[in-house]
Amino acid sequence: MTVSVGEVYENPRCRERVVIRTPSSHTGGARTVMDVYSEPGGAVSGEHLHPVSEERFTLVRGKVAFLIGGREVILDKPGQSVLIEPGIRHRWWNCSGEQAFHICEVIKNSDRFEQLVLRQLFGLAQDGKTTPEGMPRLLQQAVTTLEFGDVVRFTSPPWALQRALFTVLAPVARLLGHKGCDPRYMDRKPSEIAELEELPEEVLRWHR
Repeated sequence: MTVSVGEVYENPRCRERVVIRTPSSHTGGARTVMDVYSEPGGAVSGEHLHPVSEERFTLVRGKVAFLIGGREVILDKPGQSVLIEPGIRHRWWNCSGEQAFHICEVIKNSDRFEQLVLRQLFGLAQDGKTTPEGMPRLLQQAVTTLEFGDVVRFTSPPWALQRALFTVLAPVARLLGHKGCDPRYMDRKPSEIAELEELPEEVLRWHR
């Protein structure tokens, strides 16, 4: 099931609300553009990297911090942007006391990104099947990681150890009903359809 413009996906664990601005289906899988709203204390679920995709984050309002390859970068002015290349470990978090709004553009493999993040990971969080930080629990993580290792790889423990451990755990996880790509989440409807916010000129310069 593809996503559409204006669809809203929410992750209560990570305190994220995502509104689709440009879905992968409109770009032939080349990119997805999302409006990401994060509440104070909100953060991506863990440090990770993307093997083949790059991500561009552009601030609209608020204040968002990034740890990129071990270096901290803070966006605190509209239009400020960071580009994260494939293979670079990173994470982000709302470092202010108010809601933050940034644009996230995923370039390459974006249809798979939508399936994993907006469907599988957000669905698990909505059903209370993750840690408080939004990470899948061990058996679920085993099958999800093996299914979507081309999209996202969490950086701890090291990837070689994850592969070895999850290969052993995955058959047990599947016997217990865990699915790496769960049809219930792939078919779950968005929480609502929203109007896209008008972007300020300093952000539109990037978006064009």
